[in-house]
Amino acid sequence: MKKTLAAAVLTALPFAAQAEPEAYTLDASHSQILFSYDHLGYSTTWNLFAGIEGDIQFDKDNPANSSVRVSFPVRSMFTGWEERFTHFMSDDFFGAEEGDMITFESTAIDVTGENSATITGDLTMNGVTKPVTLEANLNQTGDHPMANKPWAGFDATTTLLRSDYDLGAFAPAVSDEVQVQISIEAMKAE
Repeated sequence: MKKTLAAAVLTALPFAAQAEPEAYTLDASHSQILFSYDHLGYSTTWNLFAGIEGDIQFDKDNPANSSVRVSFPVRSMFTGWEERFTHFMSDDFFGAEEGDMITFESTAIDVTGENSATITGDLTMNGVTKPVTLEANLNQTGDHPMANKPWAGFDATTTLLRSDYDLGAFAPAVSDEVQVQISIEAMKAE
């Protein structure tokens, strides 16, 4: 009986030693989503979203075992020009009311390099959910020098079509294609 119990414990040890993903919470004060588009061929217009919340289940040893969940208010958009913000919130685009959110939840992570990965997930915006692929990079992990706790930073990019989310007004004069740049920081959850 003792040999059977000992054999079972020894067999289970390698599985017990595998690290589980650790929970990280996004730092909203250092997380932004920039997006740009071609305006009538005359300029590239830049805007950003803030107020980003979410969490990362981060597995440093096996990044493919990680996951990401993010949300932010549509009305957190900053355009730098009040009339543009008002137009984006109108029925021409979002028809956004207070509390309307944009969400992203990963469905797969494919490691492509030492600090890079392709993150696939579902983006829900303007009441439409579509799969999206992010090209992501791990910028750095380590103890934050001021917060004195584990921290991680990531950048990612993707290209979206406004028309996929029923936001295609004035296309193609105003480009349907939108370039998205994401930069986030996350702290180890307590």
